[in-house]
Amino acid sequence: MSRFIIAIGIAAVCLVLLIYFALKKKGNQSSNSKQGASEGGGYNPSDFELNLLSLCALVIKADGSNPTQKELDYVRYKFISLYGKEKANDIFRTYNQVKQNEVPLTRICMDLRVHTNYEARLSIIHFLFDVASLDGRVKEAEMALIERINKNLLINQSDFESVKAMFRQEKDDDYTILGLTKDASEADIKKAYRDMVKKYHPDRIDTNDAAVRRGAEQKFKRIQEAYESIQKQRGF
Repeated sequence: MSRFIIAIGIAAVCLVLLIYFALKKKGNQSSNSKQGASEGGGYNPSDFELNLLSLCALVIKADGSNPTQKELDYVRYKFISLYGKEKANDIFRTYNQVKQNEVPLTRICMDLRVHTNYEARLSIIHFLFDVASLDGRVKEAEMALIERINKNLLINQSDFESVKAMFRQEKDDDYTILGLTKDASEADIKKAYRDMVKKYHPDRIDTNDAAVRRGAEQKFKRIQEAYESIQKQRGF
């Protein structure tokens, strides 16, 4: 009889342990599932803003030296002017909390490729050139990094050259902005301008993000200025 009672006791303990470990395993799976949903779930505006800030940080550190206070202040100023002081501070606060877990450039660009359209990604390149040209020129290391980002965002080379020309002051940049050479005919110039207007009109930007929209508006304005400059030179 005593052996029977002991056997029942052992069986009860085993059953309790089995239930405990089963519940623990289920809890871990649930936790992992939630974590996966958080990491791989919907792409929200804060993801985009953090990705944009991460790319800015990479660009101003491209030459291997620590960013100057002037560069840091300028990036903060750009974000405040776009998102407002409170939201910009939240973006920087979150970035400072997660920056030790540095995300590779390729991963950032992959997220942007998946969740933004081509025109929005092109506006990101415009924004990065704006940040890099703070001192009036884009340094060689910064240019190399922006070119690498451009390739990872799958922006075609002619569009990249058009944006790059907006931040130079070279003789034929108006033509480069329109994707042309200086020997282009009047008909080619007019056609290129019409195509650029259709392609890069701010209304084509499928996002409400202030940085992307501002970049698109500035690019569109520069396209118009380039065309008007050529018109004046050619007299048509």
